[in-house]
Amino acid sequence: MKRSIFTKVFGGYLFIILALSTCVLLFSFNTIRQHYLDTLTDRLQNIGVALRPAAVPLLDKEHADALNELLKRVGQETGTRITVIDARGVVLADSQENPNKMENHGARPEVVEAHSGKTGRALRFSSTKNQEMLYVAVPLEKNGRVVGVLRTSLFLTQIESLLSSLKVDILKIALIIAVLSLIGALLFSNSLSRPIKELMAAASRIGSGDFSARVFLKKRDEIGTLADTFNYMTERLSTSFSELSREKEELNAIISSLKEGLVVLDKRGAILHCNDSFRTLTGASAAEGQLFWEVFRNPDFTQLLDKSRKERKAYTGEVEFADQTYACSITFLGAGEKTVSVFHDITEIKKLERVKKDFVVNVSHELRTPLTAIKGFVETLEEEVTDEGKHYLDIIQRNTERLINIVSDLLLLSELEEKEELQIEIIDLKALAQNVLRMFDHRLKEKGLTLSFEAAEGLPGIHGDPFKLEQMFVNLMDNAVKYTEKGGITLSIQPMNGRVSVKVSDTGIGIPKQDLPRIFERFYVVDKSRSRRIGGTGLGLSIVKHIVLLHNGTIDVQSSQGSGTTVTVTFPTDLSATAA
Repeated sequence: MKRSIFTKVFGGYLFIILALSTCVLLFSFNTIRQHYLDTLTDRLQNIGVALRPAAVPLLDKEHADALNELLKRVGQETGTRITVIDARGVVLADSQENPNKMENHGARPEVVEAHSGKTGRALRFSSTKNQEMLYVAVPLEKNGRVVGVLRTSLFLTQIESLLSSLKVDILKIALIIAVLSLIGALLFSNSLSRPIKELMAAASRIGSGDFSARVFLKKRDEIGTLADTFNYMTERLSTSFSELSREKEELNAIISSLKEGLVVLDKRGAILHCNDSFRTLTGASAAEGQLFWEVFRNPDFTQLLDKSRKERKAYTGEVEFADQTYACSITFLGAGEKTVSVFHDITEIKKLERVKKDFVVNVSHELRTPLTAIKGFVETLEEEVTDEGKHYLDIIQRNTERLINIVSDLLLLSELEEKEELQIEIIDLKALAQNVLRMFDHRLKEKGLTLSFEAAEGLPGIHGDPFKLEQMFVNLMDNAVKYTEKGGITLSIQPMNGRVSVKVSDTGIGIPKQDLPRIFERFYVVDKSRSRRIGGTGLGLSIVKHIVLLHNGTIDVQSSQGSGTTVTVTFPTDLSATAA
């Protein structure tokens, strides 16, 4: 059962007040009673001490009547019962009873203690008077020894009647204090719970969407500060909620207006949000809460989605659906393990790419035959023309060979872009590189360049296409030789964290920093005049990049103008990591 704060506070005060009142009553009664007993004990002791000089000379039998008269007179004057007992415990005189009828008192605790020379005290029931009494006994000494005991006593009925009267008075005072305390506790509990109830009511209104709720308290304590803070928080919440609502509306409007299909999925694959373009793309009335495969079945998308969730990062790939091609970008959101997928229709772009590739291939094939014929006729004419005409034939021949190289590279690049099936073999990169280097012996000697070949012992074999990897080595070495005028070239093959690294370094002219991002573009050359002079086509690095990507490798180029260039290629060693 839920208890209010008023009940808790008031109940706590009630328990404390009742507990304190009970403790005060119990301890006060006992303390007052003990105080009265101590006071009466002192009084009785003083009476006994004062009467002792007169009683000692009358202890013998000849003075028994005189002793009785003395005790009765003093007992009547003081309202006290007085008894004289000899050393044997025999009662010699008593102010209220006949001593001859009284039993031996030698075993009484107070008498025994008085016989030892001390003042004895006892509180017990009297068999003679049939009432509870307080006894105080003082020793009677003669010539330095105890010859008897003088005992004084009072009925406790006097104390009890007094205590009863005091109990009533104390109880009345305690009740008055308890009632006043409870009234104070009631008022305090109410003053504490009332503003809290107001805060709760205002918080409930805010929870239901009413941000106009405010709490105004006259208190200037912590609760008043809490109310002011609550009002400030409510105002901030209202402002934030309005901003969020506006931003949400804007976001929904933006998402709805996107031509790209967008869908947000939770970790189960259920649709959290999607726009109209996604519904059009799927051709189904996709709704929040549905599982994506109920409205959109595509193995390529499912594979991309699983990969993004498994590796917890963004992935992009092509998805074909309903005769359309989409560039699908999947972003993984760590919060809640959600994913955001965007589908961009690239059908027309893919068609244009196909047309362009077909055009390049067709033109290359068509150009190859006339270029070969031109080259043949130029070689024939070289034998017949004069020295001046031979100069022009050399220019024609050089440019014809450059065109033939461009056509060959274009055809090779087109084949690589088709991602044709690789002829997979286990390849010894060291042996393959040594075979390629032999092709460049003559060119290296002509330019006076040094060659350094470094290969680690026990290199693991990699799975790849030997023809294409040979083409990669040829293009890398060809570029290094072309653009290096002095110094040398280093080819290094080393194992690296489960992969194999191929590094080609030269001391050539280098590449300016601003040109590095574009060096893999087809036909892009850094120095166009130099490239034309030495026969460069601008396709070498594009071919290398495609070959590396076909083998699931990576390529990186580091260079600075005038300081040479280093190309680093890495390949995986296992067959499963290589694209087939």
